[in-house]
Parts: sequence; C-alpha cells; structure tokens
Amino acid sequence: MNKKLRFTVQAALIAAIYVVLLFVFAPISFSAVQVRIAEALTILPFFTPAAVPGVFVGCFLGGILTGGAPIDYIFGSLTTLVAAYLSYRLRGNKYLVPLPPIILNAIVIPWVISFAYGSVPIPLTMLTVGIGEVISCGVLGLILLFALNPIKNYIFK
Repeated sequence: MNKKLRFTVQAALIAAIYVVLLFVFAPISFSAVQVRIAEALTILPFFTPAAVPGVFVGCFLGGILTGGAPIDYIFGSLTTLVAAYLSYRLRGNKYLVPLPPIILNAIVIPWVISFAYGSVPIPLTMLTVGIGEVISCGVLGLILLFALNPIKNYIFK
C-alpha cells in the first residue's frame, strides 16, 4: 500500500474510533468531571505519526457531533492536536507518551469549559479533568500501548 494512503487510512480509522468511543462513553466524557475514554488513543503517536491528525480530527468531529459549543470543540481539539504531537516527539520513552495530554488537558480544558458553559471553579476543574486524564491517558492509554506493542508491526507498518 502506498505510504500516503496508509497514513490517511490510519488517521481516518483512529478518528473514527475516537468518535465511536466518545459516543459510547458520552455520559462520562463531558463536563467538569470527566473521564474521556477516547483520550486513551492519544498514546497512538507512539506507534504512528498518523495518530496525530487522527486524534485531532476525531476530537473535532466528536465535539461537533455531540453538540458541543464551538469554543469547546475548537480549543479542545487544538489541545489534543498539540498533545498528540508532543506525545509523538516523546515516543522514545513509552512512559512519557501520556504526559502531554494529561498536562495540557488539565491546564487548558477547565478554561474552555468555563468560557463555553459557564462559570466553574477553574482550580477544582483542573484537578477533576487532570484526574480524568490520568485515568484515560495514563492508565488506560498505557494499558493500550502495552497491549498493542507486540503486534505493532502488523497494524502500524
């Protein structure tokens, strides 16, 4: 398969999986207290650079399709894009890969939630979003990374 086509297909599949996970776990994926299971996919840049646009597009489409506020899906998706790129840059150490999404989302998303949906105590939301990101990226993401690592050559050529 052509490299550009493979990249595009991988990015599209990752985006689609992100959206599906967002819908399946919608009750716990939104608000100031959230565990966005789809964010576990932010470890995929460890395996392929196609995951960077994949999680970005998935986050963006998920935000639109779930009826989020434009400021939420724009800035939330841009945060995911930057975090995925930084995770890709840290792929030399699998234990560092989940840190960018955890840190960036804990800092940026509380502000986005506050501006998009009304006044919420930002320090408390930083804590709750940060805990949710540790669960989704740090725990579930690393479980996914270790589960995919033995078969990476079959799915991430």
